[in-house]
Amino acid sequence: MTEFEDIAGRARRVGQGLLAAGLTVATAESCTGGWIAKALTDVPGSSSWFGTGLVTYSNEAKHSLLGVRVETLDHQGAVSEGTVREMAAGAIRASDADIAVAVSGIAGPDGGTPEKPVGTVWFAWATAGDHADTAAECVLFRGDREGVRRRTVCHALDGILARIPS
Repeated sequence: MTEFEDIAGRARRVGQGLLAAGLTVATAESCTGGWIAKALTDVPGSSSWFGTGLVTYSNEAKHSLLGVRVETLDHQGAVSEGTVREMAAGAIRASDADIAVAVSGIAGPDGGTPEKPVGTVWFAWATAGDHADTAAECVLFRGDREGVRRRTVCHALDGILARIPS
C-alpha cells in the first residue's frame, strides 16, 4: 500500500465513522497547508460530515481566524501545545463541528531549532458538546518536507478516528 492509498483509506474510514455516528469534523491547519481537508473532501459524500477547513499558515491568520491569543503565540510560539489547543477550539467555534483537528509544525527543510527541530509537529483534537474535550500531542517525524507533512496528515486522521464513538 502506498502512502497516498494509506491517506485515502484513513480518510474513507473517517468519513464512514462520522457518517455512522452522525458527526461532523473541521480542520485548522498550518504546516499541512490544507492537506487534511483535501484528503477528507476527496471522499465522495464528504459534504455530509465535513464543512470547514481553515489554513492558518501565518500567526496573524491563527489569531484573526481562529482566535489564538497573541500572548500564546508570543510566549509559546506557533508550534506549541497552547497554539494548537486554541486552534482546535477556534475551529469548533467557527464551524459548529463535533470534532476538530489542528496541526502546527516545522516541516523543513529549515526553520528548526534545537528546542523545536525540523519534523516537530503539535496536534490537537477537540470535541464539542456534552463531553467537550481537547487532547494535544507533540510528535517528531523524520524525513523530508513531504514526508513530514504526509505523516502529519496520517496522524491527524488517526486521531480523528480515535475520537469517533463506535
